[in-house]
Amino acid sequence: MDNSFIRRHILANGYLIVGLDIGTTRVRVVIGERTENGRLEITGVAEFSSTGLRKGTVVNIEATLRSIVAAIEAAEMMSGREVHSVWIGIGGSHIDGLNSRGVVAVTGKNWETREISAEDILRVLKAARAVAIPMDRQVLELIPQNYTVDGQRGIRNPLDMMGVRLEAEVHLITCSVTGAQNLVKCVNRAGFRVDGLILQSLAAGRAVLTEEEKEQGTALIDMGGGTTDMLVYSEGTPYSTTTIPAGGTQVTSDISIIRNISLEAAEKIKLEAGSCWEGAHAGEDDIIVPGVGGRPPQSIPRLEIEKIIRPRLEEFFFMVKENLDKLTLSRPLGGGVVLTGGASQLLGAAELASDIFQLPVRLGSPLPVGGLVEEYRNPAYATAVGLVLEGNDRSIMEGQERGGNRRTDRGNSSAIGRFIDWVRREFF
Repeated sequence: MDNSFIRRHILANGYLIVGLDIGTTRVRVVIGERTENGRLEITGVAEFSSTGLRKGTVVNIEATLRSIVAAIEAAEMMSGREVHSVWIGIGGSHIDGLNSRGVVAVTGKNWETREISAEDILRVLKAARAVAIPMDRQVLELIPQNYTVDGQRGIRNPLDMMGVRLEAEVHLITCSVTGAQNLVKCVNRAGFRVDGLILQSLAAGRAVLTEEEKEQGTALIDMGGGTTDMLVYSEGTPYSTTTIPAGGTQVTSDISIIRNISLEAAEKIKLEAGSCWEGAHAGEDDIIVPGVGGRPPQSIPRLEIEKIIRPRLEEFFFMVKENLDKLTLSRPLGGGVVLTGGASQLLGAAELASDIFQLPVRLGSPLPVGGLVEEYRNPAYATAVGLVLEGNDRSIMEGQERGGNRRTDRGNSSAIGRFIDWVRREFF
């Protein structure tokens, strides 16, 4: 059997890119498949309740891995594919972002012409990365913002330009070493390999924001169950990363405590009848909550639920606004604010945010990719879809750098690797 048969089999079965969003309340999985013609299609979507995280940080490994396995198995059933490795989204209160600058002298491809080479760009990025961070933290993402060549600012790609001094402004995102390790350990113990860690809000932005919004300047607010993350884009690139340790679970808890009902009943009320803007929810005036332990059901006025939810959402948005007002942006946020994440689906959230930020606000669902469009066109799946898109881009880049298909080296390569091993055992 020749190698062409193996290659045809690999192409026929596609190239899987799996996004795993491990949230405080839900674990979501999206399976993407890159076909032979290079097109990416979503073939599997699933979610499962999560109980092993608190504010985005793993607190119970066993509970987390059970949720991971259940969600991935459900996505496998839908897609008809077997998952071997995943791209993980990482977030939580341990995430921090800072801007840094690096400066180097240009050595160039040619000493006489002083053309900026790829090596010069790599050196200046390394110089920008050389910032003092605590021993218990690691750099998660290094994102170039712009370059300056001999005092000329705002250059996106300085390759082959002439100059003697090269500067780079970058956005560095750091995370807790143990936080990242525990997340990877959960996935490994669940039986899957990790292709890489990607910031959740960065993945969400990849899925829901247009290039025009990034260029004009946009604040992406990813509202999860345990945390609310803000990623500000300015002139096309991330400028600021902020995490607020509060999310949708606080809203559920408020309803549960004030109305003296179970968390399950409070969550159901929040999802089915909750709103935070007057007139946003059209329906019956009262909500009937089933009684527990033989007690009679109780009736709760819808307006009362709104009065519970709205102050908490206002608190979230004012905390975000406080961080946003501290930024020294070169231009106003022309793209406004985009809300995404599961908690952003509360009725009236966009209207309330617009009133507080005094900016245009829209709800961000993943842009169409292909495949099972209706299943993932939901703000709750923004991060998981973004992980697939970002993972696809990075796998192609790494595959090109290595001179071959990345899948044969690591991660999802396990499926192909096992197939090739089987062919060799059987036919060679």
